[in-house]
Amino acid sequence: MNNTLEEYKKAIKIKYELEKEGEHFDYLYNPSRGKLRDLCWLIFENNPTQDDLNVFKNLLCLDFDHSKKNKFKEQKDKFRPIETFFKGETDPSNIDAINLAAVIVDFQPRPFKKFNEKCRIGAAKKNENAANVIAEVENNGIEKVVLVNNEHEESKEVPKRGNLLFNFGALFSKKIVQKIYPRKIITVAIGAVALVSSACFYFVQKKD
Repeated sequence: MNNTLEEYKKAIKIKYELEKEGEHFDYLYNPSRGKLRDLCWLIFENNPTQDDLNVFKNLLCLDFDHSKKNKFKEQKDKFRPIETFFKGETDPSNIDAINLAAVIVDFQPRPFKKFNEKCRIGAAKKNENAANVIAEVENNGIEKVVLVNNEHEESKEVPKRGNLLFNFGALFSKKIVQKIYPRKIITVAIGAVALVSSACFYFVQKKD
């Protein structure tokens, strides 16, 4: 929270540097307690929000009331922390003074509660986006590993199938050779010789 409060004060100070050259130059360029008090009244005369009215009451310990301007003028010293803050002389710790400084320079989001909430939401979104990126990277990495492993498995399976077919063919050929040789080849050879002898004998008899 301390870091967020420091960011809040820095942002208000940056807004002050812009605003002091603008519409309220006479009040902000060389701010004093009296000038800031008068500017504050001018701002609150123009339809302030409920949040701003709460800030006004918290710091000045009175409700904003158009009919009580004289009483408001007695609150000049309450603007001293804002004066020294704008001049860079002090670093205020009073959150109500910081919030009223935000009102005076029209810094948004205000008060600090809303600024802090917006920062938390922004941080949560960043963390969520970062988590999504990490998850996507991890998923892509897993998919690549699975794909590579699958490719390796497929490359291994193909040779295995080829080897099986080759081995089966070789084994089958070997079995055939073992079955055919020597018995069947001898049998076929004997049969062929007998057939040729019979044919020759037949032709010799026919010739005679």
